[in-house]
Amino acid sequence: MARNKQRSFGQVIRERRRQLDLTQEETARGIRTSTPYIGHLESGKRHPSDETLTRLAGVLGLDRRELFFLANPRAHALLSPESKSTTDSTWNDFRKNDQLRRVHKITSDEMEMLSQVALLGDVPSARDFIHILNTVRHTVGR
Repeated sequence: MARNKQRSFGQVIRERRRQLDLTQEETARGIRTSTPYIGHLESGKRHPSDETLTRLAGVLGLDRRELFFLANPRAHALLSPESKSTTDSTWNDFRKNDQLRRVHKITSDEMEMLSQVALLGDVPSARDFIHILNTVRHTVGR
């Protein structure tokens, strides 16, 4: 299924269903749903639940994980190593910006706390670090 990266979730399931010579009705029966729902999945008008996706992978003989990423392309982006390098880059840019740290009067303890936040996941911009810092400051009454 690796060659299917350019195709959408709906295109992949339609093509696989046709390869197996299954009708939409037969496929719907196999995953315990309605025939129109299969048509909606194939046309991209509906998004499958995880349970439906698992049953669909079983009926069509497709890898459930790959099918999940086709149905949820943003999930793949969140889990890719590129997200981590972007976070590292954003953190490094923020950490090295002395002027920003002076303007917002960021202490070394606050920088330590923000470094831990950076390890938790994707922080897209320096502005987001400032927002997190201000939220923490507000919470602790500073």
